Amino acid sequence: MATTPAHAAAGEAVMSYGRVGARRIPPRLGFLSKPSSRWAAISVAPAPRHAAPAAAAAKERVAEEEEGPAWVELEPIASEQQLDRALAVAQQLDLPIVLLWMASWCRKCIYLKPKLEKLAAEYHPRIRFYCVDVNAVPQKLVNRAGVTKMPSIQLWIDSQKQDEVIGGHKSWLVIDDVRRMIEREE
Repeated sequence: MATTPAHAAAGEAVMSYGRVGARRIPPRLGFLSKPSSRWAAISVAPAPRHAAPAAAAAKERVAEEEEGPAWVELEPIASEQQLDRALAVAQQLDLPIVLLWMASWCRKCIYLKPKLEKLAAEYHPRIRFYCVDVNAVPQKLVNRAGVTKMPSIQLWIDSQKQDEVIGGHKSWLVIDDVRRMIEREE
């Protein structure tokens, strides 16, 4: 193998075009074997500086506030009384509610929850979203709602369950199904 004076002291071999020693380098990796002296230096002009980056960031924040929140945390329901209260308030305000029935050990439930929080932001003042952990509430409440599989997303209007999506598949498909369910009932 050929060595250059700069590399001779270190005992490193210079790779010749496409070959390292007696082995041939595949063409897709050939660029790694070329000596650096054969490559031309490319200089790029620096990007123009913004006069007021803080002002631009402030404008973006104002635009986001006008659009609404990016996500809305699902309100937890831990008892039958809390569910009854949420249904009564929604009925008085003439608002539908969406209930996510999940378990803390359910991987698909855990993946689905943040996506539902983003969906809740889209429908924020018009629809309320709640979350129920089936392991933290009495079985009587789970039976009352008719939950058999998890995650289950239910739409309730006037204290009555109107529709349900069972989320055993990919979360983006479940979100699309929930969106369709909400838009059918509105």
